[in-house]
Amino acid sequence: MSEMATKKSDSHSTLISVEGMSCAGCVRSVETALSSVAGVHVASVNFASQTAAVVGVTPVDELIEAVRKAGYEAKPFENVSLTEQDEAIRRAFALSAGKSALALAGGLLLMADMYLSLLPGIGNNIAWSLIGLVVLAIMFLTGGHFFRGALAALQNRTATMDTLIALGTGTAWVYSMTVVLIPDVLPAESRHQFFEAALFVIGFVNLGKALETHARSRASLAIQRLFDLTPKFVTRISGGADELVPVEVLVHGDEVRVKPGDCLPVDGEVIDGYSSVDESMLTGESEALLKQSGSIVRAGTVNLDGSLIIRAEGVGAETLLAGMVRLITEAQNSKPRIARLVDQISAVFVPAVILLAILTATLWALYGPEPVLSYSLVTGMSVLIIACPCALGLAIPMSVMVGLGRAATDGLLVRNSEVLQTAANLTMVVLDKTGTITRGEPVVVRSEGVDEKSLSLALGLEILSEHPLAKAIVDYGMDKNISAADVTGFESHVGGGVTGRVGTQNVALGSEVFLRLHGAENFPLPVKDVGSVVYLMIEQDVVGYFLLQDAIREDAAAAVAEMKEKGVRVVMLSGDRREVAAQVAEKVGIEEVFAGLLPEDKLGQIRLWQSQGEIVGMVGDGINDAAALSAADVGFAMGEGTDIAMESADITLLGESLGGIARSIYLSRRIVRNIRQNLIAAFAYNILLIPVAAGILFPFTGLLINPALAGFAMAMSSVSVVFNAGRLRFA
Repeated sequence: MSEMATKKSDSHSTLISVEGMSCAGCVRSVETALSSVAGVHVASVNFASQTAAVVGVTPVDELIEAVRKAGYEAKPFENVSLTEQDEAIRRAFALSAGKSALALAGGLLLMADMYLSLLPGIGNNIAWSLIGLVVLAIMFLTGGHFFRGALAALQNRTATMDTLIALGTGTAWVYSMTVVLIPDVLPAESRHQFFEAALFVIGFVNLGKALETHARSRASLAIQRLFDLTPKFVTRISGGADELVPVEVLVHGDEVRVKPGDCLPVDGEVIDGYSSVDESMLTGESEALLKQSGSIVRAGTVNLDGSLIIRAEGVGAETLLAGMVRLITEAQNSKPRIARLVDQISAVFVPAVILLAILTATLWALYGPEPVLSYSLVTGMSVLIIACPCALGLAIPMSVMVGLGRAATDGLLVRNSEVLQTAANLTMVVLDKTGTITRGEPVVVRSEGVDEKSLSLALGLEILSEHPLAKAIVDYGMDKNISAADVTGFESHVGGGVTGRVGTQNVALGSEVFLRLHGAENFPLPVKDVGSVVYLMIEQDVVGYFLLQDAIREDAAAAVAEMKEKGVRVVMLSGDRREVAAQVAEKVGIEEVFAGLLPEDKLGQIRLWQSQGEIVGMVGDGINDAAALSAADVGFAMGEGTDIAMESADITLLGESLGGIARSIYLSRRIVRNIRQNLIAAFAYNILLIPVAAGILFPFTGLLINPALAGFAMAMSSVSVVFNAGRLRFA
């Protein structure tokens, strides 16, 4: 194995929290800093959640140091309690609102002086020098983070929103102090001070940031609240006695008692008791499920009416719930394809704005009316401040963060946000039959030519297999009190059957196609009933068969109809016999059926459709679906399917409902539409208001945007993007 292959095989995903990012330019700076660290393969920063996801082999300390050198603070990401998060949000909002109030109050006082003459005249240099120093103190107290951020960006040879705010307000203060201290260097008609404008800009930007951060945090908190479901203390059964212990001390094999109304603390198997369990927080399905001895239960679900004793099989980070949290967090930090274009624009946006502001100020100074310096300063400041790319940086990650959180509440786990654009444009959905359209829990309804001895041979083989049909045959044999024969040389052939040896005899179980490939020629027992047929072959003789039938999911027909209503072509691919697949397809409303397929046939069919221009979604649940799931443009895995199918899929349906497919398509379309709305709003805001701030309407209307109004407009653009994305919570 090459060195590069070794490195990639050792890669892991690391999540860190980043503080101090203010716009899309900051995102670019942090991603560049992380990507330049040795051992980092991929770095993706989410402005909305203020986190960075890094894939590579680099220690977290080196990642944090790289972020700090770029001018930002970083620390390992930690899941803290909802109470602590809620309190932190309140403190941050109060601090930002307080800073905003102080700056706005100072600006209002200075503005009131223009009309009420509350302060000494502008000719009183000593008084206005003191006022200027007070304004400077308020600027650094309420907006010092802008200046520190601008300095850090300068040191790293970049420019961000902080650069624009610092340049605009700093220029206003310096110009105003020039008017106070050395007015003679300026024409008499240009001797206007802009202290109040500097304070208003900082006040309005802080207010917008407070509202934006509060809304972002609330959206994130609402998502995390869904997963903060496991209890802090649990009742463990030890030595026959109950003891209350922290959930963190539980290990595999511990027995836990769960009372009515309690949340389940672990993944595990019920070993005693009978109850209804609400799994809606995991699957999105409201109907409670009955659980009894042998049932599998999941952490975070709610025990409703009975007492259960559970043997822990997944604890802490091993639970499905913890896996959901990790997957959603990583997906929220990934970027859809359209985000790459936005990143490229953001990289040059702020420098372009600075050049545009300089050009605007220069043109007004050369060709503007008197007082030219005042007009030059006002327009230059307004362009700097109104063009801050905050909304641009929030447009995509906010929609992704809220949208994927909403999907999770419906029992849909999206592995990567890139899949959203593809899922929104699906033209075809391909459904596997067994375990997808049907429940995947077939039962043997009849056997022919199978006596006790041959049933023992079949049982010996199938007891070693994990296929749903194998389980049905094992249950059938157990019900007849048949002992399983000892099998050696067992092999499972994906999509075909199983083989092995019992003593000196070669034994095989599988489909007709599979057994013919293994030398069988005689199939003397014609099968007329509709169902799945598993033939038993001893040496080269087919001695009998098992007929199995599977129940169709209750909502399958409705789900197929809903997909068709959305303009999606629905097709069935099945490895089962044509007549079985056709009967199931007819019941659920699918007209196109391809049956008797091996895994490679399914893969080839999907690639054929893709070559014809179809955007294909594949839904499956078994090992034999893994290749097709990977090849499809979007792979959907049933949540109760095999791990390899879920690993190969882009979207996992945690519930048993096929309605999740249509729901995935609907949500993907809503998220993509929301992203486009946000981007249009962000770009339109800049495209329309930058020329207005530069004074394009002045010759016709005499209208100029005051820098304070520019700050307010910029802040509200960010808030509008955040609240528009927040609508996805109710999609």
